[in-house]
Amino acid sequence: MTQRTISSEYMYWAKTHSAAKYNLAISDISHYPLSEIPFTLDGLPITGSGGYGYPPLLEAIGGAYGVPPASVVTSFGTSMANHIAMAAAIEPGDEVLVEFPTYELILSTAKYLGASVRRVQRRLENGFRIDADEVRRSISPKTKLVILTNLHNPSSAYTDEATMREIGKTAALAGANVLVDEVYLDAAFSKNTRSSFHLGDQFIVTSSLTKVYGLSGLRCGWIFANPALAKKMWRLIDLFNSSPVHISELISLAVFSDRQKVLKRSKALLETNGRLIREFLASRSDLRAPEYEHGLVVFPKVSADAEKLCSLLRETYETSIVPGRFFEMPEHIRIGIGREHAVLEAGLRNIGKALGTLAAP
Repeated sequence: MTQRTISSEYMYWAKTHSAAKYNLAISDISHYPLSEIPFTLDGLPITGSGGYGYPPLLEAIGGAYGVPPASVVTSFGTSMANHIAMAAAIEPGDEVLVEFPTYELILSTAKYLGASVRRVQRRLENGFRIDADEVRRSISPKTKLVILTNLHNPSSAYTDEATMREIGKTAALAGANVLVDEVYLDAAFSKNTRSSFHLGDQFIVTSSLTKVYGLSGLRCGWIFANPALAKKMWRLIDLFNSSPVHISELISLAVFSDRQKVLKRSKALLETNGRLIREFLASRSDLRAPEYEHGLVVFPKVSADAEKLCSLLRETYETSIVPGRFFEMPEHIRIGIGREHAVLEAGLRNIGKALGTLAAP
């Protein structure tokens, strides 16, 4: 019997090795100022009434994405949301179809839950876009869950609604659900996006205030699922955390009351940083990646040794990026572009210097 996964190598690395003066390993927006959130601590209750979800927050999240409150399940961030969603949708031994490359914690969680994992390819030469025909060829009659990210982590490739709809049809024919991690989707400001939850009951969606909102400390995550599956998820949450942190619920509710202001800040930051990363990638013959369009991360292929590059950046240039091995492609690196402009500019300069050092005879 194969020993199941009981840890995440990426999360261990992120917590113990990613900190740096110029931290481009982080994939969220620079933290949103607490002072800008419209709430006050005066008279703030520490403990809520309990039950399954804080109704005003469920309504606020659902209202922002056009989802009825009965289909909204709150969670501690997107990673726990993915865990709950997978645990509710599959049983040990069930087959899941997971994109390649993918976020390591998704794959680790599926293996921890005892899933049998199949893969569907995303390819650099196709801009890492998911192909509905590739999903059709990769799925099997045993598949119970298809797992995708949109925007794709680690490349930020966008999956349009027509493609996602075709994937949903393929999954439905196989009797499978589709889990879509949409935590980066709000960063596709140039697209007219809506959650894939609206494409059919077979879709399960996860997201949070962590990435595009710059509010990771609130740990406000959520799942969209059909009401029957949502009820099953609430009962699973009883086993994991019993009761939520009510102060976080109240602050998160205040964020949703002024959500567009938060997103406007993120959009402005990414417009400048997007220009910086486009210019940087265009100037480098030793990095190969699709042209940046949107999102919080890029995933270039490196002509040098990616591991040596990451080590040199940390040891000599106080700069951190994510080694591609955590996304199953060790010849790549993931660069986060959501930091302040000056941090991103300095970090990119340091990447260029390190690449030059590795290329020198």
